[in-house]
Amino acid sequence: MIDLRSDTLTMPDEEMLKSILSAPLGDDGRLGPDGRGEDATINRLEDMAAEITGKEAALLCCSGTMGNQVALMTWCNPGDKVIIDELQHLYRSEKTAFDDRFTRLRPVFYHLDKDCMPDPEELESLMKEGASLLCVENTHNFTGGICTTPERMAEIRTLADRWHVPVHMDGARLFNAAAFLGVPVKELCQYADSVMFCVSKGLAAPVGSLLCGSREFIRKAKGVRKLLGGALRQGGIIAAPAIYALEHNVDRLKEDNENAAICAAHMAGLKNIHLQDHVQTNILMLDLKDAALSPEAFCERAKEEGLLIRPILDTSVRLVFYKGITREDVVKAAEIVCRLDEEC
Repeated sequence: MIDLRSDTLTMPDEEMLKSILSAPLGDDGRLGPDGRGEDATINRLEDMAAEITGKEAALLCCSGTMGNQVALMTWCNPGDKVIIDELQHLYRSEKTAFDDRFTRLRPVFYHLDKDCMPDPEELESLMKEGASLLCVENTHNFTGGICTTPERMAEIRTLADRWHVPVHMDGARLFNAAAFLGVPVKELCQYADSVMFCVSKGLAAPVGSLLCGSREFIRKAKGVRKLLGGALRQGGIIAAPAIYALEHNVDRLKEDNENAAICAAHMAGLKNIHLQDHVQTNILMLDLKDAALSPEAFCERAKEEGLLIRPILDTSVRLVFYKGITREDVVKAAEIVCRLDEEC
């Protein structure tokens, strides 16, 4: 069975798991005079994340959802406006900060342009009306892993400075974006005030995400994380594989991006299924709006043929490529989709 449901399916290899055995551990929830916990492995990971993103400090969170929610709850007060696009993962799938039971933030939606990037003109009109935060996603999950370029991020930064609105970047797959754009991660991060990235997707660590920003922001965020139950005891067993991932698995993300593009190339003759126009990173979206099969039925048929994929949005299915998916898997997956296209 070829499983392309998500890059969260990556599994740690033996060398990554061995890193846990020699990791110094401590209580990350017990803070010293410097505001840092006692787990040396977590502290090392947070220092690495800050350096990679070009920020002053970082905070290990249990998940990307926690990292994003901590960011919103640090930047905003209950009832504040947050500028966000309605397809953004942070709003569509996570939502805690926008829930009436919690922070009750008010979303103000912007649209993506034809290149699936935030439209600066629309953003400025929304900023003029006042907001506490602007959120961007890079890569963008529900558009098929499309990247926002450094040039567009620079435009957004200029507008945000003009209207005094901080920028948070959901960079769950930030390293895939940097690999496609051919730029260092910190070049993309310099335009955001805070950024979250995951180590448990393409980077192939078992658990965790890093929230990065200024020292003052991270100091406040640490208090919010504790409120959400995120202070870890001996969390070095999570941090050690994450360190290994950042040291060994960043460069290979190009392979995942390439596999998505190769799979798309093998699907070039599709008649009834619409392939996304541009494949940039490790996500490939297929639109079935004109097909005879629903996304759910299509995924069931694919499973019968040996391919696990999942429905996404209203009319689409998604294929995600990650560590452990071979070139042979890529070609076979494309062949299965092409056969099913004939049924549509």
